[in-house]
Amino acid sequence: MKEKTDKGLSRREFMGLSALGLTSLTILPSYVINGIRIAPSDRVVVGFIGCGQQGLNDFGGFASVPGVQVAACCDVDSMKQIRFKRRVEAWQESKGLAPRCDMYEQYEQLLERKDIDAIEIATPDHWHALNTIHACQSGKDVYVQKPLSFTIQEALKMEEVAKDTKRVVQVGSQQRSSGEFQKAIELVQTGAIGHIEKIYSRVGDPPKPFDLPEMPIPGNLNWNLWLGPLNDENIHYHSDLCPPISLEPEQREQLWGAWRWYRETGNGYTADWGAHMFDIAQAAIGMDGSGPAEIIPKGYNGQEFLTFKYLNGIVMTEQPYLEDYARAQGIKFIGTDGWIEVARGYLGCSKANLVPEELAGNRPRQMTAEERRAMFERMQRSRDRGSGSFEISSPHMQNFVDCVRSRKDPIAPIEAGCSTSILCCLGNIATELERPVRWNPATRKFVDDKEATNHRLNSYKYRNPYKLY
Repeated sequence: MKEKTDKGLSRREFMGLSALGLTSLTILPSYVINGIRIAPSDRVVVGFIGCGQQGLNDFGGFASVPGVQVAACCDVDSMKQIRFKRRVEAWQESKGLAPRCDMYEQYEQLLERKDIDAIEIATPDHWHALNTIHACQSGKDVYVQKPLSFTIQEALKMEEVAKDTKRVVQVGSQQRSSGEFQKAIELVQTGAIGHIEKIYSRVGDPPKPFDLPEMPIPGNLNWNLWLGPLNDENIHYHSDLCPPISLEPEQREQLWGAWRWYRETGNGYTADWGAHMFDIAQAAIGMDGSGPAEIIPKGYNGQEFLTFKYLNGIVMTEQPYLEDYARAQGIKFIGTDGWIEVARGYLGCSKANLVPEELAGNRPRQMTAEERRAMFERMQRSRDRGSGSFEISSPHMQNFVDCVRSRKDPIAPIEAGCSTSILCCLGNIATELERPVRWNPATRKFVDDKEATNHRLNSYKYRNPYKLY
């Protein structure tokens, strides 16, 4: 790791404090969470990089997993550090633990901590690669939010480093831990609806060019560090990119991850929801670690939808899977002997007897304005409490922690996240080039296409002094 100092603190002094942190977190012989007594040897100590709304939600998920302790947090916004520290220490006190959550601005310092077993990464996508690579190289296991990466080459390098260092890496595509999606995958793979011919996967629109006006940078935000490796002079600060909060009284972000809507800083709905729905589609048809061979953008020669063609003949299109609710994100598998529809909280099949009653849920429908408002208010109350979405996220965090202990592969391993992230980038590359691109899923390279190979979403030069190691 690089030698770092922060606010006059020498590395020697910092490591001394790290040792104190280690002592303060491990002196208790055992503790009880959810009625389960956890021995010190089974404890998994987690550090968080990224303390925004996603980080808080993920903390809520990890807090429900027996044996997890949170030791430290890191963010480029000092107010979000403080908010996160307060949430963690309140939780620690509620569990009878000594309250302590150390704060950092530079993630390298957090990674120096020898008492931390695993790292949760909830930073913007352009930071995922360096955060994950350096965490693996420092001997930490990693839970990294989806999509895995901002570019194709980042995803490939992350996969390589994770394998070389033998670290457990779970990608935050939590639908893989949800019953309705697991059942859909099982039905597809066991041939319940015959041979799959088509997949409708609704995720949403690609990103647009950055068009936000410049705003003054708040004093609590290290904007230069937020930018990190991004190498585009057109990017400037706007509150949508890193939404402000207040502490007294506490007020959460009014936007969540708006950086993903712009080409210069994210990959749009293509990667946001694609990292969920495309991910499940590829898992179902056995394409983890592989991908499509041809990508045709919407609008090319009358093409109605973004289209992915696989060598086995399956065609996946980014299009509505429900005729009466076009905006709903979800998937429809169409086979030679029926169909399967799946979304969060819903599983349907042309052979109704194949769907367990407890997984059927309710078919998504267009909500009224009042219903949407009530839903958003419930979500906000949950997020303001820092409780997260336990019904979705906790099984995914539990799986990760179990694998940290067992050293087995998690349910959303880095190989799967890599192939899904590549697919999302391929869709946006074809969209921006306004023509088809061909991809070799075996070599994981473009086929005779210099323009696509040189596209920024395949690989871009990091801003100095950052390097993709």
